[in-house]
Amino acid sequence: MKRAIISALTCGAIALAGTGPALSHAFMVNKDVPAGAWEMVEIAIPHGCAGSPTNTVKIKLPPGVFNARPKVKAGWDLDLKMKQLPEPIQINETLLTEIADEITWSGGSLPDLFLESFSFLAKMPDTEGEKLYFKVIQLCDEGEHRWIEVPEDGRAWSSYEEPAPFITLGPKTEPGPPTPATE
Repeated sequence: MKRAIISALTCGAIALAGTGPALSHAFMVNKDVPAGAWEMVEIAIPHGCAGSPTNTVKIKLPPGVFNARPKVKAGWDLDLKMKQLPEPIQINETLLTEIADEITWSGGSLPDLFLESFSFLAKMPDTEGEKLYFKVIQLCDEGEHRWIEVPEDGRAWSSYEEPAPFITLGPKTEPGPPTPATE
């Protein structure tokens, strides 16, 4: 009986140890999105830095992510770093010469034991099956996390200390008819 209990506890400890690192990473709330879609991207920050609260979150947009519109967070300052397009793009009546490159939320305070998501709306690239890595820098009152590691071929995302959160682009979907607003 003792052997069975020890065996069960050992297996449970191994299982929990295997899931630990994945729970501590910055991660995407929705990892699978349609290629070419407008998507509300949410990156969750599940902890601070060794007990210190988070005060800044920077997200670097990968190539092909277009026209990002960050969500305002109460109590946080928002900054949008832009980059020049190689050639202007006409969208309806607007001629775009630059697009968002990096989004920064700062000046807030996210306690170590709390989880928060930082989100923005953006148009995804059209390439089905592509993985898009969003490099995230999390600054705390004391310390930082640099969720910027992009896996090399043949190496698992979960094997990295601070992997970049990612989205996988699935099959394109046809836009459906508008749905009526509800109260």
